This record gives sequence, structure tokens and C-alpha cells, in this order.
Amino acid sequence: MKTFKDLEFRPHSIGNGVQAVMEFENGYGVSVVKFNGSYGYHQGLWEVAILYKGALTYNTHITDDVLGHQTEQDVTDVMKQVQELKE
Repeated sequence: MKTFKDLEFRPHSIGNGVQAVMEFENGYGVSVVKFNGSYGYHQGLWEVAILYKGALTYNTHITDDVLGHQTEQDVTDVMKQVQELKE
């Protein structure tokens, strides 16, 4: 199972933060960001979006939106759930 520690962060396209995108074998993935304007930025927390075949999806039992205010452990927990989704 991939965890937060496996993410490779790069500068976010907005320019004032970072983003990591990871896709999994089941076709799903995550985008993890922290930038001025993301949910949790001012608290040093992360925002996670779920991807399906590279595009944002809101059609999973995990969430119907992005997940803000996530700790590193929260991100790992979401990543594990995403990796367990059936394609």
C-alpha cells in the first residue's frame, strides 16, 4: 500500500504551494495539495481530491467533494481507501 511518504511533491500550478498526484492500478488516484487557498493551508494541513483515470471524480463512497484539513495520517488513510476501490 502506498502512503503519504510515497508522494512526490512538486510546485503547484498556482505557484504558491505544492502538489503530488499518484495513480493506482485500479484506475483511481489522488491529488494532494497545499497552497494558499486550499482547505487547511493556514493550519499546515492538506487537501485531497480523488481521481479516476486522471480526472477528478466525486462518485465514490469516500467523498462527494475534495477532503480538506487532512493530516499526513488522514491522507494515508484516504490513499488506502482509494487503493481498495474496485474499478
